[in-house]
Amino acid sequence: MNEAIVQLESVYVWTAEGVNILRDLSWKVRAGEHWALLGPNGSGKSTLLSLLATMRHPSEGTATVLGGKLGKTNLWALRERIGVVDPTMRMPEELFISEVVLTGATNTVQPLWDRYGPTEQSRARDLLDLLGCGDLADRSVATCSQGERQRVRIARALMAEPPLLLLDEPANALDLPAREALLAALAALADARPELATVLVSHHVEELPPSTTHALLLRQGEIVAAGPVGATLTSDLVSTCFGLPIEVERRFGRWNARASAAWERR
Repeated sequence: MNEAIVQLESVYVWTAEGVNILRDLSWKVRAGEHWALLGPNGSGKSTLLSLLATMRHPSEGTATVLGGKLGKTNLWALRERIGVVDPTMRMPEELFISEVVLTGATNTVQPLWDRYGPTEQSRARDLLDLLGCGDLADRSVATCSQGERQRVRIARALMAEPPLLLLDEPANALDLPAREALLAALAALADARPELATVLVSHHVEELPPSTTHALLLRQGEIVAAGPVGATLTSDLVSTCFGLPIEVERRFGRWNARASAAWERR
């Protein structure tokens, strides 16, 4: 479980106009770790996630993902081993949910039936069960809520059995019951796949699953703090990250945050 899944060393990313997006990032993600990536808008979270997904290269420094150094490895082969959960991913409305999950084995929009056998069929059903939506298997996408679709996207991303799973604001726009079902599914996934490493981007600590083990706080392209979640999601560090006095509290394995009482009284 000490295997480095992601390793960044003095990484910089800048635009063609010379605007720095990420500055001097050094960071390591190991197998079995579940990272929360938090920061205000414009802090560089999406850019960092695109590096981990191998969709972008560093302008300076080295980025190694699943043992492959970006710029010196076959990206197509590497991407097959990375699960990406994108809330904007299109799912054809006419497909059954079990069919959508199967497409994760071939990374296609439509099923390629000659590529799926009993093993793939069974794995798709098992993943739906694991994520608490086994009853959706024979329903069409058109009949599913946004929360249900999000859990289906996670099941699809896991079909290729990736060692790394990236989630970009998975709870965004979900109502309370859908959010809680999603977080419960992520906690169940952590128990079922102890070797899996995950990185979850969010603006809100309330959207972090209780299985979160580590956190990285990003502000203006620089790391404010990174490490075990208990030492990182503190009121002082989160306040520094967001530029606002914030009180962070953890109860029953979940977090909540609000502006400090002193700031509210201003």
